Amino acid sequence: MNGDADLSHPARLMGEPARAAMLVALLDGGARPASELAAIAGVRPPTASAHLAQLVEGGLLVDRRLGRHRYFSLADASVADAVEALQRIAPRQRVTSLRQSSTALRLAELRSCYDHLAGRVALVVADALVEEGSIAPLVAGDVGEITGEGRAAQLIGLRHETGSGRRPAVRGCLDWTERRPHIAGALGADIRSAFLERGWAIGLAHDRSLKLTDAGRDVLAALA
Repeated sequence: MNGDADLSHPARLMGEPARAAMLVALLDGGARPASELAAIAGVRPPTASAHLAQLVEGGLLVDRRLGRHRYFSLADASVADAVEALQRIAPRQRVTSLRQSSTALRLAELRSCYDHLAGRVALVVADALVEEGSIAPLVAGDVGEITGEGRAAQLIGLRHETGSGRRPAVRGCLDWTERRPHIAGALGADIRSAFLERGWAIGLAHDRSLKLTDAGRDVLAALA
């Protein structure tokens, strides 16, 4: 029989600023080499290696070797959920430069939240699907339901068989910038894939924000 969860263990790992920066950088669901994570965290490579080893040992990251390099990614969606949850209660960092301001605006507009979309654009998509009855109203942290297939659903390619495996079709994930739930689960992953594969949005190399293309703005206008 197990007792209560030991929150102090992941809290210690996430509480160090360099490790926290690495975890946030990996919220896009991708994998990055140690050298890139060192630059993001602002630490020297040996220090980054020590931090990454602790995160892997603690179960927050996984790593794989490709050629001469090791690539690190979040262990699973539950780690992304935990990091996003902390972002919702953490104090905001002070913006002191034009670069920081531009980054904050991009992240608030559209970004990857592990394998699904977050930000203002993600809420436009969620609202359109709820309003037309294609999905049930979203509740943060709860499993949702696909309930129909309206115009917006057809536009983004929603499928009733989404989530036929162990993963729920729809889950509400509380957006830390919008303070309302966006779409996670298998449907959320499908929507993000549609935006990227159909050229509605493109990823940016330096952070997890996504940039809407002209085609993506047309889709958003059709959904609104």
